[in-house]
Amino acid sequence: MAETVKDVFDLIQSEDLKMVDMRFIDPFGVWHHFSLSTKEFSEGAFEEGLGFDGSSIRGFQTINESDMILIPDPTSAFIDPFFQVPTLVLICDIYDPITHQAYNKDPRYVSKKAEAYLKQTGIADSAFFGPEAEFFLFNDVAYTSSANTGFYQIDSPEGWWNSGGGGLGGQIPAKRGYFPCPPVDSLQDVRTQMVLMMEQVGMEVEVHHHEVGTAGQCEIDLRFDKMTRMADKLITYKYIVKQVARLNGMSATFMPKPLFEDNGSG
Repeated sequence: MAETVKDVFDLIQSEDLKMVDMRFIDPFGVWHHFSLSTKEFSEGAFEEGLGFDGSSIRGFQTINESDMILIPDPTSAFIDPFFQVPTLVLICDIYDPITHQAYNKDPRYVSKKAEAYLKQTGIADSAFFGPEAEFFLFNDVAYTSSANTGFYQIDSPEGWWNSGGGGLGGQIPAKRGYFPCPPVDSLQDVRTQMVLMMEQVGMEVEVHHHEVGTAGQCEIDLRFDKMTRMADKLITYKYIVKQVARLNGMSATFMPKPLFEDNGSG
């Protein structure tokens, strides 16, 4: 959607955007954000950055060295497809406000260093990555852990354990969920909503389908890209999957093994 700082401001004007959402990722893969009015957003954000408290982010700074700054990447711009108020999203790099050096715990910086190292070694000019992210869509999730009890319980109408009564049948046996047609695949339309949202923000989607696991295991495949760009796309992918799931009364999880004795997600 944008390549330069000028492109960002042209996009804000042409789409009459009201807010800018600044996003960054922590070492554990959690996306964080804050928003500001487009009236308060200026070119200075791309030069001087915007401050935040690094001590409040797990794995970042101590309280006595908490000040950090975010500098947005204009090439990462997209319009959020979920917010009620038209909002531009910008993915940011993290910098030290004193030295103005890139922050070595910023996962985006780690990715950029890896790309630069690959080129410096002469092995290749670039490398392309195409992760196939799988996930489960559950209709009910409950869990607790306290002094005297601990449990988790997850459920889906597709789960084989729901075949004993009160349903319409057609539940998917364990490890038998690969490529079934509807009505056995009950999530076709939900995945299609996700794909359309991904395309709306500029991502290239190759295919989507039900995966091997029972109880709502799905896969949506993105077209390959360079490392940092692919990482941006993958965190956006997860954001869209979780948002669309929530809008449909479901909970999406990328946990590697949420169901015992069934396929996990890679």
